[in-house]
Parts: sequence; C-alpha cells; structure tokens
Amino acid sequence: MAFNTLRLQFPGHSGATLSARLDLPNGPLRAYALFAHCFTCSKDLAAARRISAELAREGIAVLRFDFTGLGSSEGEFASTNFSSNVADLLSAADYLRHHYQAPALLIGHSLGGAAVLAVAGDIPEVRAVTTIGAPADVGHVLKNFGASLEEIEKNGEADVDLAGRTFLIRKQFVEDTRAHRIKDAVGKLKKPLLVLHAPLDDTVGIENATEIFVAARHPKSFISLDKADHLLTDPEDAAFAGRIISEWLTRYLAADTPQGAGPIEHVRVKETGEGKFQNSVQAGGHRLFADEPESVGGLDSGPSPYDYLAIALGACTSMTLRLYAGHKQLKLGRIGVDVSHTKIHAKDCEECTETERGGSGRIDRFERVISIEGEVSEELREKIVEIAGKCPVHRTLEAVAKIRTVVK
Repeated sequence: MAFNTLRLQFPGHSGATLSARLDLPNGPLRAYALFAHCFTCSKDLAAARRISAELAREGIAVLRFDFTGLGSSEGEFASTNFSSNVADLLSAADYLRHHYQAPALLIGHSLGGAAVLAVAGDIPEVRAVTTIGAPADVGHVLKNFGASLEEIEKNGEADVDLAGRTFLIRKQFVEDTRAHRIKDAVGKLKKPLLVLHAPLDDTVGIENATEIFVAARHPKSFISLDKADHLLTDPEDAAFAGRIISEWLTRYLAADTPQGAGPIEHVRVKETGEGKFQNSVQAGGHRLFADEPESVGGLDSGPSPYDYLAIALGACTSMTLRLYAGHKQLKLGRIGVDVSHTKIHAKDCEECTETERGGSGRIDRFERVISIEGEVSEELREKIVEIAGKCPVHRTLEAVAKIRTVVK
C-alpha cells in the first residue's frame, strides 16, 4: 500500500484498552488526523478505511479507533454514551500528542461527526474539522430505537436492533444524548469546517447538513456527496470524500514543512508498494502518482511514464506560445495542446531524415495538435508551428540527451 498501518492500543476514558489503527504515509508526513466512526460502527468500516487510505496517500496520518465497548476495544457498550465517546476522542488525541503529534484535523462520520464537533474546542492543536453525514442534533440517533425507546424509558434498558445487530441500551444513554446541544458547539467552533453530506442519505437527512452549516462561522464549506448512501458503501464515494478532505485541508497546512522532508530541488519518484507499478512523485511541493493502466497490470492511479513525457511536451508548448504572444503583444486566444505517443517503424516516419528512415528499428513519435480559440490567420498558424518547435522540451526530446545514473 501507499502507507503503513500500525496496530495500536491505548487507554480510553474509563481505563478500558481501546483498539486502534494508525495509517502512516510512506513519504513525508504533513499532519495527523483523528477519525471518529459512526454509531455502533468500528474503525474497520470500509468507508473509514478508504478515507484514511486516501489521506495517507497525500501525506496525512490517520488514527482510527474503536470506541469503548465496540469492535476490538474493551469495555461494556451499555455503559457508554455520547459523553463517553467524546471522552474517548480526547484520550485518542492525548495518545497522539504524547506518542506522535497532536491531531491537526478531526474527521467524524455520522454520530462521530457530532462527536468531533463537540470535542474540537477542547483540542487546541486542531486546525480544521470535517463531518460526513453528521446529525445536527445528537438526539437524532434515538430515532433508530423505534418502539424500544419507550421500553428504555419504562424499564431503564432494552435490547435495540441496529442494522441487524442487537445492543443493550440503557436510560442513561438516552438522557445523556438529549442533554447535548451540538449546534451550540458549532457556533463556538472558531475553526474551519468542511461539511460533507449525501442528498439521498435516508439515515441522517440532508437538512442536518444545512443546520450545521448555518450554525457554523466562516470559514466553512459544504460538499455534496451526490448519490452516496449514509455509510458510503460505494468505494468510489469514500475515495472521493478522502480526496476532497485532503485537498481542502491543504489550505490550512500550507505554511508547514512536511516532517522528515527537506527542500526537494529535483523530482523524487518512489514505489508506494500499492499495486505492481504505482509510484509517488514529488516535485517541489507537489505530490502526484505515476502508474500504468489496468490493462497492463497497473492500478491506473496516475499518468504513465510516457504520459508524463506527453504532459511535459504539451505544457511546454502552451507556455512557450503564451510567452511568444506576450512578447509580440499578440491577442492569442486560449491555447490547447493534444499530445499522443506511439512507436513506429523508422521507414514510416515522415518527419525523419533519409538517414533516420534508413534504420531498421522503431522510433518514438509524438503527435502534437495545437488549438487556439478564436480566428487564426494562415500566416500566424505557420508561425505557431515554428515557435512550438522552439519549446525547450521539444528540443530535448529531439536531441540526444545524456543520462548519468548513480546507485547508492
């Protein structure tokens, strides 16, 4: 994978041992995030794993853990409540603070989203908060109890069927849940907030996102998860959420230097360990992927090496033409460059010299199609072809380059 997953344990609010996973990037580390899962879910929920993976690929380490009494964590679920979940989050943040680094980002899914909103003000190092399908009222979870709620009120506890699993819920849980006012916490947040919600979420309706967003102060952002369901069971929906969170968070980490990474003056390419061909690419402060198509055994997670060559030629061509237009004060419309690559027999190369066509092997051929918005005279078209040929990458590709290789 593009990250390493560590199995961890730490004491929760009651002293019970909580089970956790820490997804660590293979490359430079930008920040730590703390992920709170949905009610009765676990750290191993598919959406939680996928979102954490996407963040780790972008240099953000994510700690996800099972609340007391859930998943692989110790403790009795029936003795827990929303307040204990918040306390477990504080324990998790404290664990990160003392063993790694305090979380800069809090992510909460469903009731976990309400929990991170409630706790964010108590973790000073947090720079930003993200919720996914979160309720605006903690009491929203009680709607899932159905007729069992009346039994809890009457007898003090009841077995409640939640998503096909039975949980013992006590009256203290209900009372604690009703006591919390999440929108009050949102109004006092004073931290950047990203709200992600699916319009078709039939577990926590989209109106909850509206209430959270309206209650929050700026800066705040909302992203629709379109056709996703509440649990983001479609891997693409979870991956999309992870990419959005990572890109949004960049604004609030921009001033940081990645841990363990000095200035990079060149391009660094390194295998991620995910798939057969995937490599992470660092160019200055930019993070990319290189890969191969699925048809040849890759994951198709990024451009292929030859794609990058074509990108270089196309970008250089566009920039060179723009510089020329500026220098000559030409009103040149928006420039587009399509580049394709293929290998052809030397004898079939129309652009080659007779000597080159006399070879018996195959050569690389890049075809470049330049488009200009607006009217372009025939004279200018010829000039564009001429200037495009002066693009530095064009000249490099046509020249005989020397490559020095050192193994260390």
